[in-house]
Amino acid sequence: MKEKTCITGKTLVDLGFRSGKWFPHAIEHINRNGLEGEAMHKYLEQFKSPPVQGLHTKPAPFSVNIEAENELEETNVHSVVTSMDTLMKTPTLVNGAIMPDACPTGPNGTIPVGGVAVAKNAIHPGMHSADVCCSVMLTNFGKMDPKKVLDAAHQHTHFGPGGRDRNTQYRFPDELLKDFERNYMLNNEKMILAARAHLGTQGDGNHFLFVGTSKKTGDTMMITHHGSRGVGANLYKSGMKIAERYRKELSPKTLKQNAWIPFDTEEGQMYWEALQIVRKWTKTNHEVIHNATLQSLKVEGSDRYWNEHNFVFKDEDLFYHAKGATPLDDKFIPDITGPRLIPLNMSEPVLIVNGETTQNNLGFAPHGAGRNISRTQHRRAKEGKSSEEVFHEETQGLDVRFYTKEIDITELPSAYKNAQTVRNQMDQFGLGAVEDEVMPYGCIMAGDWQKNAPWRRKKKRR
Repeated sequence: MKEKTCITGKTLVDLGFRSGKWFPHAIEHINRNGLEGEAMHKYLEQFKSPPVQGLHTKPAPFSVNIEAENELEETNVHSVVTSMDTLMKTPTLVNGAIMPDACPTGPNGTIPVGGVAVAKNAIHPGMHSADVCCSVMLTNFGKMDPKKVLDAAHQHTHFGPGGRDRNTQYRFPDELLKDFERNYMLNNEKMILAARAHLGTQGDGNHFLFVGTSKKTGDTMMITHHGSRGVGANLYKSGMKIAERYRKELSPKTLKQNAWIPFDTEEGQMYWEALQIVRKWTKTNHEVIHNATLQSLKVEGSDRYWNEHNFVFKDEDLFYHAKGATPLDDKFIPDITGPRLIPLNMSEPVLIVNGETTQNNLGFAPHGAGRNISRTQHRRAKEGKSSEEVFHEETQGLDVRFYTKEIDITELPSAYKNAQTVRNQMDQFGLGAVEDEVMPYGCIMAGDWQKNAPWRRKKKRR
């Protein structure tokens, strides 16, 4: 009687299977049950991997809604377009766009700030970045004195790294906690602790609390700009790990930063749901600061609306990854309550805009003014002047405050692109019509929190 031959890993490889964690279990099952021929092939069907996807031979189409007006901008635009050329070879991508505030970030092939990348049935965590759902919210304070609003807001917001201590935390809503608990990507101690401690905090960098007056009505308006803080950053890390696993299996030639999670998988569905919960948390994060400021002034606000960037927006089987791009089309915002907000810099108005979807804008507008040079380059450009001198030159007539009491010159107006250029190109490329402007009174930002960070003070004492 002929003995049945035991199969090995080499047998499976010769049959065209890619080595995986399932190999030992499958080999043991086949040998133990004596499977061979058609029976073995039928069993192995469940382990078939989808075909490897190569890069597009040519970049998927993308619109360039930006023009260089000087040599510095030419370098910037060239870098952005070059990076988009590489990015758009990612096999899932079918369309894209660059906004007037575009600037490169990361190695070639990384989605630039001011970039939109449209993927079919795929979510790319690297294309929304760690600052998930960075967003702006406006509340109308009526005829309230802007200084009083800024003073009150200063008492209720929080900038800098980390979160609030237990004594100053805002209440984490029960309904939102239940949302976290039902999603396994969010239901862990680290995530929920961050969700509690970071509620009512704005972080650092370019995030701000801005107070100004409506050009149309003279009403005082407060605008906050920040993202999902540690909550979103933790989800992003989890998403990148999942996406990298799929990248190795589905498309090894795809750049690591452009790895994706297939939407039609359990992990894809769960990640999409987690993004929506993080979006809800971020909206709440804005609201607690606005509500606390209103309550302390004993006034009722009106005309509250918000919009996000650094997010993924779904339209049927297409996923629009907007890295620093603002959705114009109502279909992208399920809780739309008003027009969109586009801040420029602390000395310029925040634009209130509306607009239509066109072939070149894909339903998006710029999210702000963007940068032509890095923070380091900007600091070098200001060498020879003290931070105080630069600050006084660029903020005359404004009530500008840094939460840490340390000036961050890389957030002053000269660190950003020319605001008028961005506005002109919005008109030129049909990227939203300005309905009103919030004229600046003042703002609060984190400031250079690293200058006197605890570890630096400790080092100085030594």
